Amino acid sequence: MYIVIAGAGRVGLVLAKKLREDNHQVCLIDKDPNLCQTLSKELKNILIIFGDSTYPDILKEAKIDKADVLVSATACDEDNVIICNLAKDLFCVKRAVAIVNDPKHLPLYKYMGVDNPVDSTSIIARIVEEEASFTDVMTLLSIKKGRLSIVRVDIPQESPVVNKSLQEIRLPPNSVLVSILRGVDIIIPSGTTKIFPGDEVIAATLIDVEKDLIKTLIGKI
Repeated sequence: MYIVIAGAGRVGLVLAKKLREDNHQVCLIDKDPNLCQTLSKELKNILIIFGDSTYPDILKEAKIDKADVLVSATACDEDNVIICNLAKDLFCVKRAVAIVNDPKHLPLYKYMGVDNPVDSTSIIARIVEEEASFTDVMTLLSIKKGRLSIVRVDIPQESPVVNKSLQEIRLPPNSVLVSILRGVDIIIPSGTTKIFPGDEVIAATLIDVEKDLIKTLIGKI
């Protein structure tokens, strides 16, 4: 893939190096001339462009119209939103990803249609909460602007669904069990499939009812 990254700060730089190691073509844009000069000497296999990514001419110089993905990782949330919208609306980039610096600005990202706003603060907080309260639960993926969650749940011995078939379990609305990992086996469940202690259940649900789904599968939270 060809990936354009706006912002050569710590996150942008590490991401650029990792993506290049994975054999992707990477272009890195930053408005610090000294930094760009240094990076152009150090990173021979990454295209470095000096300029402000909120300007269409700079994005055009980066051949943004050829990009599969645009990542905006500047330290300014307003700039990130502008850059993502320019990439999508003006240059028809299929996917725009942005770093959210201040969680208070997350609604702005969503309102402006940024495909994947990555709020690292909320992610860390959620991991802390899950470690403290849901030790056997992990959110694997959040998609469609954070409305759909894919979760993994380890079924404990005391779970209310143990030894019950799926047709006996009443899941919350808009929730479905996708698969069951049992030892080395991967089971695509049907109505007669039973759940046993130690099973790892992969489920899809709307974010609004995620806690209800977890409570259904493991009992009291």
